[in-house]
Amino acid sequence: MPVQAASSEPHTHEHYYRLALILGALTAIGPLAIDMYLPALPTIAREFDAGASVVQYSLAAYFVGIAIGQAFYGPLSDRLGRKPILYLGLALFMISSIGCALASSVDALIAFRFLQALGGCAPIVIPRAVVRDYFDQSGSARMLSVLMLVMGLAPILAPLIGGQLLVHFGWRAVFWLLTAYAATWLVVVAILLPESLPSARRVRHPLKDVLAVYWRLVRDRGFMGHALSGALIFAGLLAYISGSPVVFIELFHVSPERYGVYFGINAVGIITASQINRWLVGRVETHRIVRVVLVVAMTAGAFLVLDAYSGFGGFPGILVPLFFYIACHGFVLPNTTALAMAPHGRVAGSASALLGTFQFVGGAIAGSLIGAFANGTPVPMAAVVAGCGATAFLANRLMS
Repeated sequence: MPVQAASSEPHTHEHYYRLALILGALTAIGPLAIDMYLPALPTIAREFDAGASVVQYSLAAYFVGIAIGQAFYGPLSDRLGRKPILYLGLALFMISSIGCALASSVDALIAFRFLQALGGCAPIVIPRAVVRDYFDQSGSARMLSVLMLVMGLAPILAPLIGGQLLVHFGWRAVFWLLTAYAATWLVVVAILLPESLPSARRVRHPLKDVLAVYWRLVRDRGFMGHALSGALIFAGLLAYISGSPVVFIELFHVSPERYGVYFGINAVGIITASQINRWLVGRVETHRIVRVVLVVAMTAGAFLVLDAYSGFGGFPGILVPLFFYIACHGFVLPNTTALAMAPHGRVAGSASALLGTFQFVGGAIAGSLIGAFANGTPVPMAAVVAGCGATAFLANRLMS
């Protein structure tokens, strides 16, 4: 399974699953920071006397911050090692989470969310790079599926926890909890996570060479085909995350506590799909899995638009195609990530960063489109999700 020797190579089941738990928990910081405060968005809008679309900019700011920050963390981790970059990111995430908890205006909240995202980039980029440090393409796909099992608990638990914190302690408690979570895993990383990139394998290139690496990756047709397919499916997921609080809570009158239940059901779909994918990898060619699942995602998106526009099926008519689209994420993201990064082990940090940048740029654009075309119906969210599914299918067929 491992193809590159390292002093910390996970050579036993105990080490393998400890690595999966730590990396999965780190990767979960992103979903937790995004999902936990979703039930509170209408409450925050009322407290700051701001429109719902204005408060949604705090979500868009987070996507923009993650998209920008990842471009820097990847090359830095290739140069300095994985753990120092994790320390930096987690520390910034903690400080800015405290700023969010103490924010006195919507503008301050948006600014601190942007900084929080800059810190939250590290536990997104670094785990993917660590996986590539240890494993080949098939091994990476399996490990990434394990990570999705661990991190998949976050979208289930986050809105439920956020809803309860909102009811009993107010929305600011969400950010205090995020601060404590990041502090806990900072300690765990320091004690239990080995450095996966020894000094001898680090890449010490000047800035122009870093930019040349990115340019080489962008010109790699196979890398871009897999990267864009995964990024567009992920953008559709973020479009759902951006639009669902208004669609579910405001339009279909779902309570904040019940919103977390529906959100969790969709997260179960991701977890189930990722574990089926883990079983399929090695039995079915990875690129074939992606091609079949993208057809499912595109079809689910088409039904979602039809139901949103016609009103057919009411709220269940929205939930069912959303479930199938979101579950596709559990197949597509591990496989497209593994396929894209497999030939680029020497610059795994940069490759991981570019993948993440594409994903969150797409998410920021998707969230902005929903806000720009908001019309008091589920159609804008449905149309953006469907568009992401269709373009992911096209990118895969035309480029990979």
